[in-house]
Amino acid sequence: MLEAGRIASGVSGHTTAKVSAQHALIYDHLRRIGTETAARYGAAQLAAIDWIATESEALGVDCEFTRRDSFVYSTKERQRTKLKQEAEAAAAAGLPASYLEDTDLPVAAAGAVRFTNQAQFHPRKWLLALADEIEALGSQVHEGTRALSLSERRVSVVHTDRGDVRAKDVVVATHYPAFDRGGFFARLEPTRELAVSGLVPADSAPSSMSLDADTHYSVRTTPDGAPDQTRLIVLGESYRTGQRVDVEARYAQLAEWSNQILGLREVTHRWSAHDMSTPDKIPYVGRYHPAARHLWVATGFRQWGMTNGTAAAHLLHDLVLGIADPAQRDLFDPNRVNVRSVPTVVHANTVVAAHFGGDRARAALNRSKLEDLGPDEATVTRVGAALVAGYRDPSGELHAVSARCTHMGCAVNFNNAEKSWDCPCHASRFALDGSVLHGPAVKPLDRLTPTSNAEPAIDRPDHGA
Repeated sequence: MLEAGRIASGVSGHTTAKVSAQHALIYDHLRRIGTETAARYGAAQLAAIDWIATESEALGVDCEFTRRDSFVYSTKERQRTKLKQEAEAAAAAGLPASYLEDTDLPVAAAGAVRFTNQAQFHPRKWLLALADEIEALGSQVHEGTRALSLSERRVSVVHTDRGDVRAKDVVVATHYPAFDRGGFFARLEPTRELAVSGLVPADSAPSSMSLDADTHYSVRTTPDGAPDQTRLIVLGESYRTGQRVDVEARYAQLAEWSNQILGLREVTHRWSAHDMSTPDKIPYVGRYHPAARHLWVATGFRQWGMTNGTAAAHLLHDLVLGIADPAQRDLFDPNRVNVRSVPTVVHANTVVAAHFGGDRARAALNRSKLEDLGPDEATVTRVGAALVAGYRDPSGELHAVSARCTHMGCAVNFNNAEKSWDCPCHASRFALDGSVLHGPAVKPLDRLTPTSNAEPAIDRPDHGA
């Protein structure tokens, strides 16, 4: 297994870790595609939960796996019909679902869909234990090893920044698929969400997991040592990765809601992560492209990676061995064609095109000068003929890199909360020094030394190619 950074330090390490088959309001949507579609999707999620429960116990992993009920609710009375339809579709698909109007949720819910016997856990404890088990069984985990390209042959070759790796079968599970040969950039929608956490009184903390169907604010709690306190985790304020938004203001808004509704007086931790969604809301798991025979992919978990990722692993195992259930294979097939999804795909690519042209034009017309930046200020502007992303840190040091994403050339935008350069087209993210934080880009942004009224000097990092 090749990991560019550290195991469980990216999206999986920053999840709220609901281990649930309740993926917002999805089952009524899937039922419209086909009754069997909803049933097969739900069965895969329930099987994933049971597998984690069984394996964590068998391996003796203390990953805080706890059964909890899960709710999707709305505070708007006009949404009751939609919630009832979801509960009906989920129950018909074999899920432990019911519709309620009388709940003990900490909000004034007009109605809710309840899934019983779902779960939550500590994702890092679980994933690190799995990595240890992989090595104990004789396989190898290589951290700090970034895959740069792939040669598909009878025995494929993965070219990394630390050498080549050969294998008959290769699984690309890089969140956003690396190598760009399946057209995924046109079929995935990147979304970023923020999370805040802190301690609340145990006697007033919610005992279930919940999600607002309208705002997508997600809530769960977990013990935190002190008997009279519980740790609250609230996720929300989603936006398209790389979009020009005030992320700090979004964090403040999420914290304020958590204070007013849930009594979270002090935010002790905050973080963010993003995920990919497919047009029909079903992950892509299977052959990377139609001609692939030994190249596989798993992506598009739509913020529900704990069960979808587990289900994907089981399906990939069966596909590699040639024993996959045809119905499950077809359900998650990355190369499936769904006419219903065409408007969604068109809209998503219209957004990308608007960012590609609009953001680059905006930066080119920006008259801001890097030397005029104050502490903790950033801009994307033109220096000579080059688009430059500049940030002056609180100590006064200026950081300048190329503003063109190394994936497909879109102009990056500044994330003022995480101090990163994020691409709005396909969600690549870069640190202030240009190094890659998140793919699909595999090459860093060029570091620049701006000179007055001239082309900036380029300090090109070793791309490892």
